[in-house]
Amino acid sequence: MRQWEHFIAIIKKEVQPALGCTEPTSIAYAAAHAARLLGKKPEKITVAVSDNLYKNAMGVFVPGTGQVGLPIAAAVGALGGDPDAGLEVLAPITTAHVKEAMDMIEEGRVMIEKADSPDAVFCSATVYAGDESAQVTVQGEHTGIVEKRKNGEVVFKKESSISTDSEGQSNVEGEPISLKAIYDFALNAPFEDIAFILQARDINMALADEGLARQYGLELGRTIKEQIDAGILSADLVNNMAAYTAAASDARMGGATLPAMSNYGSGNQGITATIPVVKMAEFVKADDERLARALILSHLGAIYIKSHYPSLSAFCGNTATSSAVAMALVYLNSGTFEQACMAINNVISDTSGMVCDGAKSTCAMKVHTAAQSAYKGCFLALAGHGVAGQGIVSADVEKTIDNLGAMITQGMHQTDEKIIEIMRRN
Repeated sequence: MRQWEHFIAIIKKEVQPALGCTEPTSIAYAAAHAARLLGKKPEKITVAVSDNLYKNAMGVFVPGTGQVGLPIAAAVGALGGDPDAGLEVLAPITTAHVKEAMDMIEEGRVMIEKADSPDAVFCSATVYAGDESAQVTVQGEHTGIVEKRKNGEVVFKKESSISTDSEGQSNVEGEPISLKAIYDFALNAPFEDIAFILQARDINMALADEGLARQYGLELGRTIKEQIDAGILSADLVNNMAAYTAAASDARMGGATLPAMSNYGSGNQGITATIPVVKMAEFVKADDERLARALILSHLGAIYIKSHYPSLSAFCGNTATSSAVAMALVYLNSGTFEQACMAINNVISDTSGMVCDGAKSTCAMKVHTAAQSAYKGCFLALAGHGVAGQGIVSADVEKTIDNLGAMITQGMHQTDEKIIEIMRRN
């Protein structure tokens, strides 16, 4: 089916390995491409970023550097990044690159500026060597290069090819995507066509193991595990699910040199879309095919819900992601599509007030909250209990998703501006 082929293409595009937080990674990516275009080792770097990219890059560790922030991301990206590696651009950097980058920063040769751009994701990196320069601009997507300039002259320009309907939803041959279409695809597509999604399990569980084994960030996952081992918390499904999910976020936000399988440009949301589903599949003894179908539900469902609002905003996207996770958990417990929709409504009712105040170590707590909400939403739905007609939650789950998108797109812009203002003051 053409629509199923389109779904597979969406997943392969939006579910990708990402090394480190995707916002500083986007900056590193632009800088790496600019350095290659320059053809020489950069002597100076200037990066202009949108407010939202700034918000999500200023407080998070850059993998392999032990440092936080935008300047180090730009510098190591330009000096040692692999421009062909996408969101894993920083995989090849060495301690020598980090030392050279730190020298550039200390000497005032790396500058970060505010970009006057309406796009949430916008980054323009310019590198200089002598009287030569190269500039690469990323816009709309974390690796979406829209323009390249060499010595001020345009050498590449991409025309916009985004196609949405009046409600901001993606179309397939003129027909809006729906949760029912996603559900039917996940349950009926040939296993061999969707088995690739199991890479999300392998990548994100490896990151969780790293977070449990070593000290990163707040060590929330390790702390939960210690409480379980001490008998303070029970070794049940929900605590096990929360510990592994939080540990993966701890490692990612704490600078681990392992990638996360991201979702819609976010590594934390990729973690949320994956690990609770994997732990539930282990609990119910689901085979790889059933797990793959559940992961398609969580990842594609999350992409669909998040397509209703900007990719970066004042809203923590783990809410939307965990609502799709709840749908996948219902499926793993042999629930119905109606119960899956009920679970989505339950989660949106629970966590839709969670705001995004930048990427940082405390994201692990929001990931933990999202995992627990998915669990609650699922089992309430399986017991026949669901939120409907309350607040932004409608009896019709598609209307709920529309309402969520409207609240974020039309109602939270001022909140986002105030959060960024406060963060700049801090």
